[in-house]
Amino acid sequence: MPLYEAGDYVKVEFSDETTGVGEWMWVQVHRCDDTQQIVFGTLDSQPLNDHSGKLKPGTELAVSFAQIREHKKSSEF
Repeated sequence: MPLYEAGDYVKVEFSDETTGVGEWMWVQVHRCDDTQQIVFGTLDSQPLNDHSGKLKPGTELAVSFAQIREHKKSSEF
């Protein structure tokens, strides 16, 4: 059983390389690769920082476990 399951939400830390200011946003998990320690999912938050226009709700992402700061099951969200 994977650590993060489809439908779960993880709060991910995104750093802004321009400003150096980090931002935490929710990502809905689609699948998880425990071996490579990567979560695949879609951004479920509206970014406050610009992030060079690369991030918006629904953006498909691959996120390292090292960037995950919080985890919630879909029933908790």
